[in-house]
Amino acid sequence: MSSSVPESSLDRQLALSRVGGDLELLREIAILFLDECPRALLDIHQAVAGEDAVKLENAAHSLKGSVANFGASAAVEAAFRLEQMGRARQLAEAPEALRALEQALSIVCAELNAL
Repeated sequence: MSSSVPESSLDRQLALSRVGGDLELLREIAILFLDECPRALLDIHQAVAGEDAVKLENAAHSLKGSVANFGASAAVEAAFRLEQMGRARQLAEAPEALRALEQALSIVCAELNAL
C-alpha cells in the first residue's frame, strides 16, 4: 500500500508559528484561504486553457504564497512548478501539473476545513 500522499499535507506547527501560536487566527486565515482558493484555481485553469504564460506565472505565484502559510509542501511545490512553467513560457506539461495542484489542494482544503 504505497501512496505518494502524506498522512497530513499541512505542517500545523509551522502554520501556528507563523501566527504566533494563535489557533483562532490560523482558523481565520484558513477561512480566507478557503474562500479565495477557488478563484485562484480558476485563474490558473484559465491561464492553462488560454496558454497565457504570464497569467499562469502570476496566478501560480500568488497561490503558492497563500498555501505556503500552512506549510503544505505538496501544494506549494505543485504551484511552484506551474509558476516556473509560466516564467519559462513552456506550457506543454501544464495540464498535468495543474491536476497535481488540484489533488494537493483538495487535501489541503479538507484539512483546513477540519481546523
